[in-house]
Amino acid sequence: MTAGFTVDAWDPSYSAALDAEALAELDATSAELDLDVELTAARWRPITPGPGVAPPEVLLIADGVRRIDARLWTYADGDPTALPGIAASCAAGIVRCASGAGAAPVAVEVSRSLFSASPYAGDVVTTAAAYRARRAPGPGADELTLALQRHLTQLEVELAVRHRAEAGEEDLLLVDGPLRGRTHLPRTVGYVKTHHTAYLPAPQAATVSELLPGQRTPVFLMGTSWRRHTWYLRLPTTSDMPWAGVVRCEASADLPLDDLVRLADSLTRALPPLAGVDYKDPRAPQNLVPIGGLERLLRHRLGDARLLYRALRAAAHHQSRATPPRTPVPTR
Repeated sequence: MTAGFTVDAWDPSYSAALDAEALAELDATSAELDLDVELTAARWRPITPGPGVAPPEVLLIADGVRRIDARLWTYADGDPTALPGIAASCAAGIVRCASGAGAAPVAVEVSRSLFSASPYAGDVVTTAAAYRARRAPGPGADELTLALQRHLTQLEVELAVRHRAEAGEEDLLLVDGPLRGRTHLPRTVGYVKTHHTAYLPAPQAATVSELLPGQRTPVFLMGTSWRRHTWYLRLPTTSDMPWAGVVRCEASADLPLDDLVRLADSLTRALPPLAGVDYKDPRAPQNLVPIGGLERLLRHRLGDARLLYRALRAAAHHQSRATPPRTPVPTR
């Protein structure tokens, strides 16, 4: 018997598009599932949208990027202890995709913040940028990163709401990542590129493996710490890796079935033409072309990381010249 192998199209510097351990344990999930939403579980099959299904006239895609510019310690006069914090930059943006008009960025916003659990942390102003103090839930590294991610999510939500109010057009909003924290937004779908948890039992997971490009699974309801409707679809790909080109979409748990089916079919028409290509993007095809372009723009808007780091060092040095040394507080 001759052994063979295949190479994952994703750049190995990124986490895998599919977690191998999750694939090996498809029957194990703690999520509450209702697989009978669109079709009964026993009748699951790949679904191809009918010829009369059209993509949305206007598709907005929202995404964000973040970067830690420096790790630091925060303290207050008269207090001999210090708590860790991070100075971070993040940016949110929206790309507008319309039939016959291509894709173009329509909104970008940059935010710089200092995250710390210290009640004494204040804004930091440097020669290069100003960082607004924001409270983190705790001093640990994970808690600081969580505070940064929550702020970025809120930045994306506020930008989308503001742009939609100003544009005044009927659109569908696709947010890069899970819909969590954004379920209240109308006409909004979460777009999940990587699979770290196997939610489906083996018979229904087999339907995902059978998908051809431009096909989707039936819609089902999933509940973990929050509830949402979801479905898988496959984008065009030349790879024969398990679940290659497969993404998962999430929609509100409150949508009626007819609206869900129309939404799932419309997106299954809209997304394949936007799929990334491997010679341009190491995360193709899941990283859609408009998302890749928006990410490059947002990273550019974050500014020069070295310049910001030097400015933060200089501001800290200027502030602490006459300040006695502090005792760091253990975070573990």
